[in-house]
Amino acid sequence: MKLKVNTEIALTHLLTRKKQTMVASLGVTVGIGIFIFMISLVVGFNRYSDESLFKAVPHIRIYKDDILSRPLMPFIDSVYETVIVNPKIANLTKSLINPDKILADFKKQDYVLTVAPQVSASLFYNNGTSQINGIASGVNIMEANDMFNIQSTMLAGDVSNLLTLPNGIIIGVGIADHLNIQLNDNINITSAIGVIKVMKVVGIFKTSNSAIDKTKSYTTLVVAQQLLHQSTSYVTDILVNIKDPNKAPEYAKRFENLTNYKIEDWQAANEQTMASNKTRKVMFGAISIAILLVAAFGIYNIINMTIKEKLNDIAILKATGFKGKDVINIFIKETLIMGFIGTSFGLVLAAILIKIVSGIYIGGDREYFPIGFETPIFIMGSIIGMLVTLGAGYIPALNAAKVDPIEIFRK
Repeated sequence: MKLKVNTEIALTHLLTRKKQTMVASLGVTVGIGIFIFMISLVVGFNRYSDESLFKAVPHIRIYKDDILSRPLMPFIDSVYETVIVNPKIANLTKSLINPDKILADFKKQDYVLTVAPQVSASLFYNNGTSQINGIASGVNIMEANDMFNIQSTMLAGDVSNLLTLPNGIIIGVGIADHLNIQLNDNINITSAIGVIKVMKVVGIFKTSNSAIDKTKSYTTLVVAQQLLHQSTSYVTDILVNIKDPNKAPEYAKRFENLTNYKIEDWQAANEQTMASNKTRKVMFGAISIAILLVAAFGIYNIINMTIKEKLNDIAILKATGFKGKDVINIFIKETLIMGFIGTSFGLVLAAILIKIVSGIYIGGDREYFPIGFETPIFIMGSIIGMLVTLGAGYIPALNAAKVDPIEIFRK
């Protein structure tokens, strides 16, 4: 019965002060709406950044790293001093030992999506007197397509063309523009050790990463091995995609212990991109929290003003048998009602903002602004909105419960 009376009193307070109720609810609406919009923006940008990155970068890369030459005599005793004269990188082969076994072992892991061998060859692209340097990735093109979704980046041609032409090559749009090369044109390539080949362009791709588009190309494994004068067992890298890219550093350490080769996860290889993602999260998060705090202070002030204006009413309630917890209950209900109204409209505001911004054309391969409806973020925004308003109303409600009716009546 008391709960019903408390609810009626709370509603009476809100309805008799409609303007203040609307102002407080509006503060929550703006706070929650902007909060959800900002977080959705961060998630959209980071997802777009990762998707663009994964068009050319695997989650995990296994390769043989360069090592410095070591002294022939190991350090034995503190009496002796080992001296290295002009240390240089040891001239060892880049080939992985028994790559087929490594590939088979990785394919057995349930957390692995795709595994692909690769031969990386530094070379020069030539067309007449024009020349630029770059890297050719010798791959099994269909495996590479499963890993990088190369077909989605193709401006001309098809990845399957590489299967039918032994001298085919797929080049980045930056290479094509610089050398004035079009689909089905011939291009001369020269490897770092002087092997020259005439290749036919069977595809042109664009990843929207200019560094990749201006240097990278795809050939078959056999062509890349021939450019380096190596046998068909020569493999320089093994590329791995896993189900959860965010766990790449964890699996990289595990792989390093298994293979004894250098293991590089995508986060370590792209520190600048990761730093940009973190910067966006901190910046937009700080703005969102600041807006929520402003909304919380608005509710706090309104509840506090209501309590000061209703001191006589509170004193009468307590004098007629209402306890301190009843007073807290009344004002907490007022807060929650304002929070519920504000949060509900905040969700609507966020949805409208996301809908408007997602329709803005920005060009590039994405075309439209990278933002969408994220259900978990809307749920999180609703919970945060209610918690913030609850916290903002609890402190003044607690102060109201401590009102001494005798002191009020004396005044």
